[in-house]
Amino acid sequence: ASRQMKNGAPGYRPEVDGLRAIAVVYVVAFHAGLPGFSGGYLGVDIFFVISGYLITTILIGELENGRFSILEFYKRRAKRILPALILVLTVSAIFAWLWLTPRELQRFGQSLVAVSVFLSNIYFMRGGDYFDPSAEHQVLLHTWSLAVEEQFYALFPLLLLLLGPRGTSKLG
Repeated sequence: ASRQMKNGAPGYRPEVDGLRAIAVVYVVAFHAGLPGFSGGYLGVDIFFVISGYLITTILIGELENGRFSILEFYKRRAKRILPALILVLTVSAIFAWLWLTPRELQRFGQSLVAVSVFLSNIYFMRGGDYFDPSAEHQVLLHTWSLAVEEQFYALFPLLLLLLGPRGTSKLG
């Protein structure tokens, strides 16, 4: 289904960029409160599908070519995710320390720990409703989707390894 494979990775797919643009519009329009965009979660769903497709294509290509390394996969993910995440968490922590009340700062600290171990989806799910007006005060609430994605990245490659070449050939 992908165009030319290069080093086990799919070739450039312009239609994927188009889907990403649609996803961004949905999420931004939802959070901006624009009428007709009450389903901002649709944008997140689109991102999840794109990510799952791309990662699966890459992993199956690497497995079929005998070049898959779980360690290298996790290194690539870390290089892609951690710099931006560390920047966001650092800047957020500075502003939280300056502006939040002690009680808010405590909750922020708890969420900071949850984000750092990619469990913020569980932390925020246990703490209330995402659509509740008070959710606006959860500085790191948006990281729930990153946690879901990273949990997928942690488990899915292991599943593909367990399936072996025969199992993955049915997926591709």
